[in-house]
Amino acid sequence: MDLHFGDSKPTDEERAAVDALLGPPESSWEGADRSDADLRWARGGREARDRRDLLLPGLHAINDRVGWISDGALDYLCRRLTVPPAEAYGVATFYAMFSVKPRPATVLHVCTDLACAAAGAPELCAGIEERLGLGSGVSVQRSPCLGLCERAPAALAIRAGDPVRTAVSAPATVHDAVLAASAPDSAPQEPPAGLAVPQAGQDGLMLLHRVGVVDPASLDDYRAHGGYTALRRAFELGPAGVIREVTDSGLVGRGGAAFPTGRKWQATASQPDRPHYLVCNADESEPGTFKDRVLMEGDPYALVEAMTIAGYATGAHRGYLYLRGEYPRALHRLEHAIAQARARGLLGDDVLGQGYAFDIEIRRGAGAYICGEETALFNSIEGYRGEPRSKPPFPVEKGLFGKPTVENNVETLVNVLPILTIGAPAYAAIGTERSTGPKLFCVSGTVERPGVYELPFGATLGDLLALAGVRDGLRAVLLGGAAGGFVRADELDIPLTFEGTREAGTTLGSGVVMAFDDSVPLPRLLLRIAEFFRDESCGQCVPCRVGTVRQEEALHRIAERTGAAAADDIALLREVGRAMRDASICGLGQTAWNAVESAIDRLGAYE
Repeated sequence: MDLHFGDSKPTDEERAAVDALLGPPESSWEGADRSDADLRWARGGREARDRRDLLLPGLHAINDRVGWISDGALDYLCRRLTVPPAEAYGVATFYAMFSVKPRPATVLHVCTDLACAAAGAPELCAGIEERLGLGSGVSVQRSPCLGLCERAPAALAIRAGDPVRTAVSAPATVHDAVLAASAPDSAPQEPPAGLAVPQAGQDGLMLLHRVGVVDPASLDDYRAHGGYTALRRAFELGPAGVIREVTDSGLVGRGGAAFPTGRKWQATASQPDRPHYLVCNADESEPGTFKDRVLMEGDPYALVEAMTIAGYATGAHRGYLYLRGEYPRALHRLEHAIAQARARGLLGDDVLGQGYAFDIEIRRGAGAYICGEETALFNSIEGYRGEPRSKPPFPVEKGLFGKPTVENNVETLVNVLPILTIGAPAYAAIGTERSTGPKLFCVSGTVERPGVYELPFGATLGDLLALAGVRDGLRAVLLGGAAGGFVRADELDIPLTFEGTREAGTTLGSGVVMAFDDSVPLPRLLLRIAEFFRDESCGQCVPCRVGTVRQEEALHRIAERTGAAAADDIALLREVGRAMRDASICGLGQTAWNAVESAIDRLGAYE
């Protein structure tokens, strides 16, 4: 380990932010005041190295308190954790929400991604910048998707301090966004999570039946509406019985990969190496995706219960909930839910008096789409750059901290609750033979009622858009988000199943459905998708690092040229796209060409 500390010193505020997380330093080696006694030896190094995973929370602590991370603050944090400053700098600069250069204490993130771009985000940004002007004390940042697509366009204001203050403006106007940035405490409150669910309160819902119905802060209300019935059933069945139910239900991962959940749980539970870990991937950063946010904001105890069941079944006693950094309300709701569950004996050393110990720790992301990939997420939690690992070994063998780990997203975990309450056969009878159960869809764009919809697998794209109120002039629908593909307006009979979308030459992905009419310029959308992948590539592998740049360059040239010159660039795009798909280390590079390819081949985007 090569430790080269500089001469920069932290301010009192920066030191206090780090000490609030790590506790006061015990020796001058860690940054305490020098004294003759403790200069004779260095101690605590091994313990500090074992806390490397607190690097990301430490960076959050500094950034939240001051608004940016100075050399002195980074140096102090590195001393406390015995992390080489060069490595910590690489981590700090990996995430979009951090800054290692001075900036105002208030940052206004304005979404410029697909749904917001179609809703006028470029004009919103221009109006905000004109209204604020220079010297406003607000840094305006054009941001990738904020997960507020049902209320596009969206803006998120973050004001550093103790405590950090946030305000959301969505649908944003210039006036409301400026108010959120200049006076976050005075900004209008966000609407209830239930307003993002047009079906709220309807009979027959399984995953959304509590959203908009129960008080998300009340554990008693949650239990009055069936909460913790599934956990009690899990204790009756035992770990093996729970895994058998999940396997028999046919549940597959809802993040897009569609891997059988029961097989993943069984593979983890059977590993002799200990301890086992559970990781909930709540870092949904796919443009157009917001279902997990709505679940966490509207029914947070359901996720706590589902994580407890998953931990029990797989032999894990600690769960990590990796939460997207742009979700402040979800963070507050889950912190409260975990604290209440812990106080009532539903988390901790003896869950429900059954002799099973389980607890949940929240780790915040900081703006990196790649951390949605499971091994990149593990690296992020461990305090390293969020770059994917080569597989094998697979996470069920060596995952978080090198131990057997099961990783699922929010929607997948919440599906476990109805499986245990109604039974695997009844659950498997919903949907189709190969895609069982209900599925959540995030509908946005040019529809009358954007939001999260719950439908059984097998419903068609037309059925879903009819519920959402598709508008006249529909030109195209993007399935699966930026990593998905476009379909034409005459292809609405596509069944919404994993196998059905594959047979139609597209993908279901995480359930993104974005509708676009003729008023939305398709070439501009494709350029935004290319810019997104260029920005979000971690740069670890050449096909993705170079290919995403070449893809964006070619799309810029095509926008300015026609005829033979454009045809040459389209041929180049195909070649680059194949290289990324075949040789990239993870799904980001493998899918970066999908949407552009489908727009060219299915929509004739440049004809």
